[in-house]
Order: sequence, then structure tokens, then C-alpha cells
Amino acid sequence: MTSLSETAVWDALRTVQEPELGGDLVSRNMVKDLAISGSSVAFTIELTTPACPLKDEIELEVGRALRPLGAEAIDITWGAMVRRSTPQQAQQLVPGVKNIIAVASGKGGVGKSTVSVNLAVALAQAGASVGLLDADITGPNIPLMMGLDGQPTASANNKITPLERFGVKVISIQFFVPQGQPVVWRGPLVGGAIQQFLRDVEWGELDYLVIDLPPGTSDAQLTLAQSVPISGTVLVTTPQEVSLLDVTKALAMLERMSVPVVGIVENMTGFVCSHCGEVTEIFGRGGGERFAAEHGIEYLGGIPLDVTVRQGGDAGIPVVAQREPGPAAHALTGLARTVAARMSVRAAHSEQPVLTIS
Repeated sequence: MTSLSETAVWDALRTVQEPELGGDLVSRNMVKDLAISGSSVAFTIELTTPACPLKDEIELEVGRALRPLGAEAIDITWGAMVRRSTPQQAQQLVPGVKNIIAVASGKGGVGKSTVSVNLAVALAQAGASVGLLDADITGPNIPLMMGLDGQPTASANNKITPLERFGVKVISIQFFVPQGQPVVWRGPLVGGAIQQFLRDVEWGELDYLVIDLPPGTSDAQLTLAQSVPISGTVLVTTPQEVSLLDVTKALAMLERMSVPVVGIVENMTGFVCSHCGEVTEIFGRGGGERFAAEHGIEYLGGIPLDVTVRQGGDAGIPVVAQREPGPAAHALTGLARTVAARMSVRAAHSEQPVLTIS
């Protein structure tokens, strides 16, 4: 039986690159608790997000590096250290929240809330600590889509305790108003509600706070941009021109306020018939991808029309949490991994590790 030397193992691991951030695993201090017994080697790889989309690639490269040394058994434990994106001003931080991800569209009816809900749940399924803030004060839909009902209580230090389901902490104005009653507020009240949800909710320690913005370019977006450092914004569109026209305005607003944009996702990108497999492009084709190319932002992919999305939204079971995930669920899970990876890249130069998950 071959006996591996610790020096040889460390040297081999120095040849394994981190695919998203660059640099090798050892130099980035991602390898922990190395243990060698004969031809067996065990260690922890500490990723920058539990939703890392490249675990399989890293594991494959580790095997290629260690097996020529005679390693017959390689036992990898996956951990994650989520880092905070650098804030603009210390006073802007939401206590305990590492990264704030806004979801915007500029237009209603494109599935922005669907993307927000499934992004949050998919990140939580991956092992992250996640919150979801419904900033659409006059049209709150998040409680229905998350299957949540009831009213939050006060915490020990007199803050609002969010409701929780699918591992996601959720706050919405809908929890505080009678069913069916409209919220008819002017801009300052809307901004005040968002401020309270940011500052007066007991969020605890969160890797990601996903914020579902209302349509348009108004007080809610301004309040958010001026109140907290947004780590990145996901734009949502559908393929047709009327949606792209409005998302253009949303992008211009974000650029004017120096809010970073992760990229754009195209929702309702096509309908696949469950009987014949034929794809029908009900809302056109390729609009989101063209928009990304024209504006120099990343195209995060397309989400197909899928009846399970509507069914899950009505029943309060997000599509990524359903027992039999369909094509939309797979696309949304992939979106969550991509967004988490981009957040890791943005925070790569931060020197403030904030949370370890094992």
C-alpha cells in the first residue's frame, strides 16, 4: 500500500485552480483539516458559497491531481465561507446580512416575484442562510407564493420576527393588513415601510437577503439604493419587445444610482409540449440574450414556461421545492447557483469572512 506524504499532497493541491475566482485551492486557503492514512487522504474544501455550481469540476481536478501520487481513496468534505461584499458606508449595513440581492424588472407580469421566491428557496436548499423581503408594498404576492399566512411577532429586543418556510425568512406588508385590503400609500410611506423592513426586522445572520422590487423606477428602488449596499441586481424580462423596453429603463436607473447588475434572466422563454415535445415560443425568442449582448451584461439563461410554476405559485409551493422538479425548476436552480457564484466573485477581495457552513 502506497504511503502518501503530506508535502506531496499539498503540492498536488496547489495545482488545482478555483474555477470562478482563479488561484489555486491552497493559496486561497480553501483546504482545511488535511488527514492522510496510508493511501487515503481526507480534507475539507471551504467554498465561497454553499451554492457553488462547480463542485463537480473541483472534485474532478482534485482526483486528477492526487491519484498519480497513489491516492486510492479521496474523501472531500464540503464547507462554505460566505463573504460580505464591500459596503459603501459602514452605517448602511443591515446587521447580520452579508449580501443583498435585488430582483427587478421595470415591468409587471414578467415573473419577477416567481424568480425572487425560487432564487431564495434554491439558495436555502443549497445550505445558505436566506431572507426574502417583499418590497412590492402596494402589490405584495410573496406570502401567497411561499404559502405563508399569519402575523409576525415581536422578538425579545422588540424587533419584528419574520415568518419562515422552506428555510427562508420572509417579511411582507401583506402580513400586517387584512386579506383583500389594498395598500393605498404615497411614496414616503412606501419608502418608510421598506426602511422598517430593512432595519427593524430580526433577520439574524443571513448569507443572502433577496429583495423582490416592485415594477417601475420609483420610490421603492430609490429608497433601497440609498439605504443599503446592494451586492447585485438580477433583471427579469420576457422575450417580447414591450418587456425589453421597460427593462431598459430599469437598467438605466440602476446604472445612474451605481447599483451593480449581476445580469438578466429571460422568463417564459418557450413552452415545451408535454405530449409531443414541440417548443412553442409564445412570447418570441432571444430577446433577453440580445439585450444582454447590446448592453454588455451577462445573460443568466432562460426559464421555460412550465405549468408547475403556476401551480406552485397558487399552492404556495415554489417550483424548486416540488417533489418532481420540471424544466423551470432546473433552470431556476441553475440561476441560483450562477448568482451565488457571481456574488462570490464580487466579494473575492473582501478580507472579512463571516460565516462557515459544514
